[in-house]
Amino acid sequence: MSTLTIPTAQDAAPRSSRRWLALSVLALAQFLVVLDASIVNIALPVLGRQLGMDTAALAWVITAYVLAFGGLLLLGGRLADRYGHRRVFLIGAGGFVAASAPAGLSLSAEMLLAARALQGASAALLAPAALALLTHLFPDATERTKALGVWGGVAGIGSAAGVLLGGVLTATLGWQSVFFVNVPVGAIVLIAIPLLITRDGVRMQGRLDAAGAVTVTAALVALVGAFSAVEQLGFVHPLPLVLFAAALVLGAVFVVIERRTAEPLVPLSVFRHRNLALGNVVMLLGGAAMVALFFALSVYMQAVLGYDALAAGLSQLPLAGALVLVAGVVPALIARLGTRPVLSGSLLVLAGGLVWLAAAPSDAVFLTQLLGPTLLIGVGLGGAFVATTQLAVEGVEGGEAGLAGGLINTSQQIGGAVGLAVLGTIAGLRTATLEAGGATAADALTGGFAWLFLGAAALAVIGAGVVAVWRRG
Repeated sequence: MSTLTIPTAQDAAPRSSRRWLALSVLALAQFLVVLDASIVNIALPVLGRQLGMDTAALAWVITAYVLAFGGLLLLGGRLADRYGHRRVFLIGAGGFVAASAPAGLSLSAEMLLAARALQGASAALLAPAALALLTHLFPDATERTKALGVWGGVAGIGSAAGVLLGGVLTATLGWQSVFFVNVPVGAIVLIAIPLLITRDGVRMQGRLDAAGAVTVTAALVALVGAFSAVEQLGFVHPLPLVLFAAALVLGAVFVVIERRTAEPLVPLSVFRHRNLALGNVVMLLGGAAMVALFFALSVYMQAVLGYDALAAGLSQLPLAGALVLVAGVVPALIARLGTRPVLSGSLLVLAGGLVWLAAAPSDAVFLTQLLGPTLLIGVGLGGAFVATTQLAVEGVEGGEAGLAGGLINTSQQIGGAVGLAVLGTIAGLRTATLEAGGATAADALTGGFAWLFLGAAALAVIGAGVVAVWRRG
């Protein structure tokens, strides 16, 4: 790459004498970022009633966060490489905490949406910088695999725990608590990281690629916004079509800029790392399946089975528990079998759980008809996320660690937006067809969700196939 990284004696020294403790704090910060994308879902009905927000406005509580987070991730990763991973991480963590308090104190929709956008922008700085710090803390391949096991597990656990904690907190302390919980946890992170990790010792010299930063951010915002609009308006509405076209044009302009500039924001040569490219492709597919799954499972339990917010949240506990246990075991499996076999196997286990879940009826009993498939899904997700993250950072140089972190997080966000839009639309069409045929509302919804779960299973199988045929290198 054309940018210059200047090593120093400090950078050559270990970044921390208590690496595993530092990792736990970094993982805690990542947990908050992933958690915040899903914890709000169950609180939305209560929040909407108190702030006078209709369904369309409530959708923006999620969209404001996702747009800022997904749109700024690549820029956040490159800023971390340029100005220091620890420094950018702390700025992102501080912004996240600072935005969480006003979100919980919001007295109007406008105040809440502004706070959510700031949360997303801060998370876009925090997440890639944290993953880059992990790669510096654990230069040894064996130890890094174990550390990434923790990291990948946390990413999956955060999504599952968001539904669980969202239900518990909303039912017991009110919707404001889903935002306030970030403040004390974030404060612990801000205090601990400067004590555990040394100051940054590497800087990238030269100018920041401002044109590339603007175009890629605009392209990602347009793309995520297009898929978010599809959820509400459908694929043929003018707004998502215009946004898709804008994303395509801006993406093409970005590629031209990166090919011509001397110091690109995203050096296209980074995609010559075949493992990095494969990891991001699989994360797109896995993120699409996971986000659609958790959305549909939450709605199915509440709208069809009649669970309240607390029961729906607690029902996710076995899935989250299986994910935690598997995340701890996967690093040893990777060391013994290799990353690709573990990833392929995990995706197939995930697909099996989703197919099993698709068979659940509209009067399903949790212990006999939901517990088994959700446990299997937890096992598959735990293995898939650990192995995918491991694959995406294998062989990446230190000066590109922030970029690699930004790429894998961007893939997850875009995949989630695509999966929810496409699979949600398929589920809606199936539900409408069943209702037109005389099915009850519960049976029609269940039939729609069954197609969504099968679609998610197909994505997991495709991911396993891609891993099997992708060339090594």
